[in-house]
Amino acid sequence: MGKQMRIGVLTGGGDCPGLNAVIRAVVRKGIKAHGWEIVGFRNGWQGPIENLTKPIDLADVEEILTRGGTILGSSRTNPYKVEGGVDRIRETIAENQIDAIIAIGGEDTLGVAKRLTDDGIGVVGVPKTIDNDLGATDYTFGFDTAVHIATEAIDRLRTTAESHHRALVVEVMGRHAGWIALHSGLAGGANVILVPERPFNVDKVVEHVERRFESEFAPIIVVAEGAIPEGGAEVLHSGERDAFGHVRLGGVGQWLAEEIADRTGKESRAAVLGHIQRGGTPTAYDRVLATRFGLHAVDAVAAGDFGTMVALRGTDIVRVKLSEATAELKTVPTERYEEAEVFFGA
Repeated sequence: MGKQMRIGVLTGGGDCPGLNAVIRAVVRKGIKAHGWEIVGFRNGWQGPIENLTKPIDLADVEEILTRGGTILGSSRTNPYKVEGGVDRIRETIAENQIDAIIAIGGEDTLGVAKRLTDDGIGVVGVPKTIDNDLGATDYTFGFDTAVHIATEAIDRLRTTAESHHRALVVEVMGRHAGWIALHSGLAGGANVILVPERPFNVDKVVEHVERRFESEFAPIIVVAEGAIPEGGAEVLHSGERDAFGHVRLGGVGQWLAEEIADRTGKESRAAVLGHIQRGGTPTAYDRVLATRFGLHAVDAVAAGDFGTMVALRGTDIVRVKLSEATAELKTVPTERYEEAEVFFGA
């Protein structure tokens, strides 16, 4: 047992299967290996700004491993956009005698974690993004679950598409990175996969669709929400922006389904999976990865190694600088996309 410490934990950004597994691992190891007290901050960075805290003990994490979402709640609050936000975080930390914070989140949450570390507050990051687009880590938890859900949806939609001889467009998550589209499209045997990294040619898509119809099979098109047609702006769902300046996307699936119907004369439908991909119980892979991230985050805190993030490299969990983790988005490389192109239109 080391020195008696009080550790704050928070989850920021979009919810994601596996968050509770991280919280559970932090609480179990923090209490059992180190005798620490664990304090949960509610609703992302809003918790330390507004002093929304709740102590978490072993009983609180007893049955949360299999649960999706986060028992702490989440938000897209940015302390650097809130008047006096950082000073209020300092006050909360002082008042609750917090020695360090474990922040579980994506590029926005971890970007804040890095700035807070620069400002003298000890933070360790745990990477969370359903899109798998964070640099410095091979995979993030939640991604495997999202791909499983999307693949199952594609499998189910295929039977309907075949029965009714229609084209089916499946819109999956992926704002700037097409990892979910690529993996679920490959796993589900899609005939076209469209990703944000590569603007698509509508004529080419229609060509693939018609070739598929000629073979007496129904075409399945998987499109990431952030995919855009060549020369076309992002098909926006609304002009709204969140506290980090992100526009809400969506609508490309419906738009594409209508284009296909107009150009082929064949029935075409869009299915938007949306938040279905975020919810529900995490896969075994995600439970294990999230648990390991939580355990190693506790090790980083114990070592006083702040300003770092735990990351998966191969099968090992390592520590990387938060600055490295948030430097650039991890997008689908050309060679990975070209692997999938073999199956297009076939």
